[in-house]
Amino acid sequence: MQSREIRQSFLDFFAQKAHTIVRSAPVIPADDPTLLFTNAGMNQFKDVFLAKGTRPYVRAVDTQKCIRASGKHNDLEDVGRDTYHHTFFEMLGNWSFGDYYKHEAITWAWELMAEVWALPKDRLYATVYQDDDESFQIWKSQTDINPEHILRFGDKDNFWEMGESGPCGPCSEIHIDLTPDGSGKELVNVGDYRVIELWNLVFIQYNRKSDGSLEPLPMKHVDTGMGFERVVAVMQGKGSNYDSDVFQPLFDRLTEITGVSYGAAMDDQRDIAMRVIADHARTLTFALSDGAMPSNEGRGYVLRRILRRALRYSKNLGYNEPILHQLVGTLASSMGDVFPELVKQQEIVKNIIKAEEESFIVTLDRGMEIFSEVVATLRAAKGSMIGGQDAFKLYDTYGFPFDLTTLMANEVGLQVDGEGFERCMLEQKTRARTDRKEKQQVGDDGAEWLWFSDVHASVFAGYEQLEMPVVITGAKQTGDKLLLVLNRTPFYPESGGQTGDRGFLANARYRFTVVDTIKDGDAIFHVVTEAFDKILDTLVSLDDISLDELELTVNASVDRCVRQDAERNHTATHLMHGALRHILGQHVQQKGSFVSAERLRFDFSHFSKLSDAEIDAVEAEVNAQIRQAEKVVKYADMPYDEAIAKGALAFFGDKYSDRVRMVEVPGISVELCGGTHVDNIGSIGLFKIVSESSVASGVRRLEAVTGSAAEKLLWNEYRELQQVRHLLKAKGDEAVSERVAELMEAKKELEKQRLEGKISSLLTMLIAELEVSPDINCCRVITKVVDGVDGETLRQAVLALREKLPCSAGLLCTVDDGKVSLVSFASDKAVRVCGIDAGKLIREAAKQVQGGGGGKPEFATAGGKNIDGIPKALATYAESLNALLEQNRDA
Repeated sequence: MQSREIRQSFLDFFAQKAHTIVRSAPVIPADDPTLLFTNAGMNQFKDVFLAKGTRPYVRAVDTQKCIRASGKHNDLEDVGRDTYHHTFFEMLGNWSFGDYYKHEAITWAWELMAEVWALPKDRLYATVYQDDDESFQIWKSQTDINPEHILRFGDKDNFWEMGESGPCGPCSEIHIDLTPDGSGKELVNVGDYRVIELWNLVFIQYNRKSDGSLEPLPMKHVDTGMGFERVVAVMQGKGSNYDSDVFQPLFDRLTEITGVSYGAAMDDQRDIAMRVIADHARTLTFALSDGAMPSNEGRGYVLRRILRRALRYSKNLGYNEPILHQLVGTLASSMGDVFPELVKQQEIVKNIIKAEEESFIVTLDRGMEIFSEVVATLRAAKGSMIGGQDAFKLYDTYGFPFDLTTLMANEVGLQVDGEGFERCMLEQKTRARTDRKEKQQVGDDGAEWLWFSDVHASVFAGYEQLEMPVVITGAKQTGDKLLLVLNRTPFYPESGGQTGDRGFLANARYRFTVVDTIKDGDAIFHVVTEAFDKILDTLVSLDDISLDELELTVNASVDRCVRQDAERNHTATHLMHGALRHILGQHVQQKGSFVSAERLRFDFSHFSKLSDAEIDAVEAEVNAQIRQAEKVVKYADMPYDEAIAKGALAFFGDKYSDRVRMVEVPGISVELCGGTHVDNIGSIGLFKIVSESSVASGVRRLEAVTGSAAEKLLWNEYRELQQVRHLLKAKGDEAVSERVAELMEAKKELEKQRLEGKISSLLTMLIAELEVSPDINCCRVITKVVDGVDGETLRQAVLALREKLPCSAGLLCTVDDGKVSLVSFASDKAVRVCGIDAGKLIREAAKQVQGGGGGKPEFATAGGKNIDGIPKALATYAESLNALLEQNRDA
């Protein structure tokens, strides 16, 4: 069977057992700050397992795109060295949300593998958690597996956890023995490629809290995950995942590029390199197609590391040019039918990867320079070990893997402090882990909720209504915040880049301000930071009061001005997106956005800075559209596939369910968007771009304002222009810019004259002093502090001074804005006859003022920060110069 057929047969098998086939979630989690990447098929269902969300089905099946290159599940260092680990892979999975449990999961798994796919039963092993007698008995009594092939293991192997916190539970795994004689029982779960895990059946029944404790989930679920690449290799009779038809197109393309063929031997360095490059190209292509970008932090940093690791391995193929971007089209051709985003985004992804590769090639050269400097410093100190901090700097700043630094060090007879490097790594990971925990969803801090109703979900009813009576169903105090859940709400929760609503909740007994609104699964948290008055004391002493006395019914009122300003900015992002695609090209895709009542920010794919003319054109087109005053059409609850078929664009950062909301400005824009929008684009009033900048390679950012904020900006600029016009006494339509340019030119000329005057006066004084200065071996020498001049004036004067006396040299110093400036000179004759080198002399002097510098033999400069060291700097210079001149006299 071909890989496409295997994938489809899995989906069909479970579809026949009443499972809904769902599409893969992006590899970039849209709303889970605890994960850098989607690392398992269950990630997109985490809210269901935690009873925070629901789905319109209780059984599901799919193939999920996964990346494991960070955190708890990190396979990066294994990739290439063995034949079955990957940073990117597909996970085939089936789920039960409170429906079937262990019996069905186990018997169906056996039916598919042993009967439908006809894998050899005598080669299959089942493992169960050490105290999971139920699963053990199901395997033993409900399947015809060899009872001796049912093995028990502990937490490490058979208790599955998604991360440091979240859903978890015991699991049962299916392994296959690939040893020649079928004697691999002792190799189960020891990491040997001859006996590998194919399928993991997880029985999710706990939630791991942030304090490490386990709490039972309200319902028991099934989550299974099968390694697609592994099962394809087994079914195709291959000894390696990389030998299957999944990877063959990539190896064929690499051979075209490099002339190197794959398949020499597992430990052949060229084969290892090709496996690394093929795997990493998949990871980068899928991640970037889903909206990620290389950067210096978070997931972007991981992607940049992966790219650099692959590029370094390409040298083992004798290839020193950008290579990964040349594989993007191959992936789009071979996998685009299953994952159409690869085809849609391939040109953008190709350009981003190529830019990153070209940048790293330059960075690699700089890293080599830093390495050489470290080695030179170490040898000067007669050391033999490169420090852990230096190795970490090469790794962290220049992308040098530790093993590469070690290899280069060994080549020059040095060692590397591995323990010190690991300490630096641990410190970085600790900082990153702390940062991720701080970014976890509000409400996941371990504090207990007080629920006044069995219904914990919230119904958002704020598209049309901004005020309504509601009931408080839950409350929790976390730090200085109070979180409230309502049975329904007009408050829009932060999502898709749009900030949460603000407003008020009040009844006859109390009133308080909602400062933010946040969505967590099906619940919507209303954040209150002000004192909760009497009700807070009441909530923590429920034993003393009945629910009726709590007065939980309140009137919810959204701040209309804030909401309407946010809606103007949100609809404007759609208009701007359309204008950018029209003016710059259809390659423009949203890469991120932020919409608040005050402003909007829009990140998009484009590979050059926008010109003033392009910015003006975008701005003009959006304002022209606004003047047309078209109605905005909002289609609610539409099937996702139907919306995409209608041409709707999906925004990066949004999480789309099976049914979506589509927003259309007829003839201008069609987007999938759950945010709030104006009813008519004419109410936006005015649109003004305020800045354009770069975010990352191939990604630009525009910031803009609309409505009253745009009016205020323009009025302020107009008033300021009028004030300038008044000061210039400009008349009629006289161009203010031309008058300002004239004044600036005149000012520049005056500054030039003033500087020339200062230089002339200073030069006269210095010549006078130099003519009476000590004459050593026919060379006039001056070392002096010059007060009241800046560094530039001193440099210009010294340049002129060296031409005035035929044989002269010296060091002059000034203090400007708390910083020391040193200028050293030597006339041509002093350089030629006396052997003076101003550059060398100034370097030693600069050390006395805690600075550095250098230059040519005839002229050099330096700076420093230690003003008290100036006398010693002059003395050091004079001593060295005098010794040199006396030496020449003796010669």
